Amino acid sequence: MALSLARFTGSNFSYQHLPFERFLDDAAALGRESLELWGIAPQLHVPRMSDAEARAVRRAAESRGMAVRCLTPEQVMYPVNVASPEAWLRQESIAMFRRAAELAAELGAELLLLTPGRGFEDEPVADAWRRSADAIGEIAAHAATLGVTCVLEALQRVESNLVNDAAGLARMIGEVGAPNLGAVLDTVAMAAAGDTVDGYFDALGDRVRHVHLIDGRPTGHLAWGEGELPLADYLEALDRRGYAGHLTFELFGPGTYAFDPRPAVERCLAAVRAHLPDEAA
Repeated sequence: MALSLARFTGSNFSYQHLPFERFLDDAAALGRESLELWGIAPQLHVPRMSDAEARAVRRAAESRGMAVRCLTPEQVMYPVNVASPEAWLRQESIAMFRRAAELAAELGAELLLLTPGRGFEDEPVADAWRRSADAIGEIAAHAATLGVTCVLEALQRVESNLVNDAAGLARMIGEVGAPNLGAVLDTVAMAAAGDTVDGYFDALGDRVRHVHLIDGRPTGHLAWGEGELPLADYLEALDRRGYAGHLTFELFGPGTYAFDPRPAVERCLAAVRAHLPDEAA
């Protein structure tokens, strides 16, 4: 399946200071057909969201001709850590993801995005790794009963001391052993780790089921054209490796994005369009 703009989602990253309806309207106006939803307060706070509220979001998207593809609960800035040595925090984090899987089903989202958490810096990595693997396995098992696939994302070293590269991601997914657990390829985390698109597919194959395609220097989650990462090379490699999933611009970058997010999304879409021959017209 050749890459096309239709496979790029709309996402509410950078829309946290605006009404959720503004995000939906912008995404529809920009021709998006699918969505990745960032689960963050005040828009989609997983611990407070009811099944009925999730169904209302699904209807609001569908009324604009869009479907939810992926639910990504906030799990780095919030007190969420599935590998925490603190039992209460670990259990509350697992409960949050179990609830997120239920909300993903109500939203009609086939994917739930997870991250590995982190252990204390002065404890054996193996201890935190085991806690993370056990938690991810429990979450994935619950998600499977709901028809939801989980996708695990490697994080930068400042965010996690467990899974930071393609090799670590493949090892964690292999140890968990859940058939409904795939991988996220995030271009910023990939570049920070010194990995490549081909390296991800060599390590993970068709388990790569979601992509965060963003610019950076090499980090930063920037709009395309504001960093130094090779967009054309990434698109060529994803196409050559037969990637058949969706892609999201996970924009955080400078604080100005949150003041007026749409222009940054427009720059990303224009940059991608310029590198997709079938979209050039």
